Amino acid sequence: MVIRKGTKEDMPAVLDLIKQLALFEKEPDAVVISAQDLVRDGFGETPMFGTFVAEVENEIIGAALFYFRYSTWKGKTIHLEDLIVTENKRGTGAGFALYSEVIKEGKRQNVRRIEWNVLDWNEPAIRFYEKSGAKVFEDWRTVQMDENAINEFLKR
Repeated sequence: MVIRKGTKEDMPAVLDLIKQLALFEKEPDAVVISAQDLVRDGFGETPMFGTFVAEVENEIIGAALFYFRYSTWKGKTIHLEDLIVTENKRGTGAGFALYSEVIKEGKRQNVRRIEWNVLDWNEPAIRFYEKSGAKVFEDWRTVQMDENAINEFLKR
């Protein structure tokens, strides 16, 4: 297995993994982006995210997508948006290898925090993160405003 930075050419495979994750998270119709969007947004003049991919025999079996944020308490941080391994390759160490690479990137970039979300029903992921030393907060709530809500808000 090879863990490496993602390239433009990897984005169709990364998009496929994102769609697999949406299906796993019971949101199969939620993905509206294209591979072209990923290329534009991740490899343009001001990249909005970075990726690492796990590759076995020239096949991408996993990906981690992350981006930088700024905390008024901590300064520069990383947000791990997605950590995905194709279903038939889970348990091979690919997820841990990708997770480790994001943490190493955080250290290289001198961030003071790496954060992400996990669904409360995803007990295997919660155990994995806690075992690694991460703290899973139960008192914070994720808040989102989707495209429809944005449009409705702006009509006020």
